[in-house]
Amino acid sequence: MKRSNTETVGAVITQFLRETGLEKPFLEHKLVEAWPHVLGNMVARYTGKIEIKNGVLYVHITSSALRQELFLARFQLVKKLNDYVGAEVISDIRLLG
Repeated sequence: MKRSNTETVGAVITQFLRETGLEKPFLEHKLVEAWPHVLGNMVARYTGKIEIKNGVLYVHITSSALRQELFLARFQLVKKLNDYVGAEVISDIRLLG
């Protein structure tokens, strides 16, 4: 017998995370993990601590030249990272030295 009210596993997990208040921390973790995938290995080599506080991504970059380059592209990076996780998790990036 086929059920008429079936849902995908992804939809059920998303609903569970939302109901338990774990969706935001899960998406934040997913976005932090996305940093090397979105920006590549070269940037990842110069990346230190990454954390999200109040919708702002704080990234420690050990190269001042790279930090300046990323600063100029920060609005595009916000969009790329949010698109990667499929939700608006961050609104800004702060690059620290």
